[in-house]
Amino acid sequence: MKASELDYELPAELIAQRPLERRDDSRLLVYERSTGRTEHARFHALPSLLPAESVVVVNDTRVLPARFRLRRPGGGDAEVLLLERLDGKLWEALARPSRRLKPGMRLGAVEFVESLGEGRWRVRVEGDPTGEAPLPPYITEPLADPERYQTVYAEREGSAAAPTAGLHFTAALLAELEIERITLHVGLDTFRPITAGSLEEHELHSERYEVDAATWKRIEPAPHVTAVGTTTVRVLESLAGGAPLAGRTSLFIAPGFAFQRVNALVTNFHLPRSSLLALVMAFTGVEETRRLYEIAIEERYRFYSFGDAMLIL
Repeated sequence: MKASELDYELPAELIAQRPLERRDDSRLLVYERSTGRTEHARFHALPSLLPAESVVVVNDTRVLPARFRLRRPGGGDAEVLLLERLDGKLWEALARPSRRLKPGMRLGAVEFVESLGEGRWRVRVEGDPTGEAPLPPYITEPLADPERYQTVYAEREGSAAAPTAGLHFTAALLAELEIERITLHVGLDTFRPITAGSLEEHELHSERYEVDAATWKRIEPAPHVTAVGTTTVRVLESLAGGAPLAGRTSLFIAPGFAFQRVNALVTNFHLPRSSLLALVMAFTGVEETRRLYEIAIEERYRFYSFGDAMLIL
């Protein structure tokens, strides 16, 4: 499949710049694969839209305060985004302007240890991260409450980005559903644009995950499983394919993938040429996904991290 098949045109004004006052008041575009039926709903209607026996699986990772805005000696800005703790004080990070940074340089709490290429660095950070919420670059408005870039069930700290499909849930909505939790710590590679000419040439770097044995024992035989977000899908399908309960997954789900465990998907609207959009196309169908995105644009749905959602049944 050509990467260009993941392209689409989005009016800039449809990129949501802030979360809604009430999380579950976001819009929900519902698509039933077996019939082709579409429906427009609100997210708080989710329990009534799912089969009664559905187990809803969420990713309980918590986003790190991972963005550091720094000043270089002699002036000039620098920015560091922590991606993953490697060992103790050592982290893998993205840094810019990378060409002006040197091993041994220390800016604030961050010491640059080794350049890994393509803007990635191994850095040393004293203490726990105390930076800002790592909002994606397409969100240009400041976030008044950093907790709005966390899910209400976020628990295990370790992500460089939020599992955004989960941002729509409230505690009251969770109480209406049968919920199971898994953990995958989201790295920015998940959101990295596919620059190769075809999906087959794109390499998806691995991310850490963990699933409790008792949790998988309930999920594996469940009659119906709804995955909240693409990160949850990657974990469940990795385990269904024989992966261990904890480790790293580099599973790249693209059209042609045979799903073994996920029956329904809750997902946000994703960036063009992203592995996330490829996963949605694999689950929903390529032409069907294009049509749904066209409908969402026509109906003025809000896109990306703080935007609206889809339910694919």
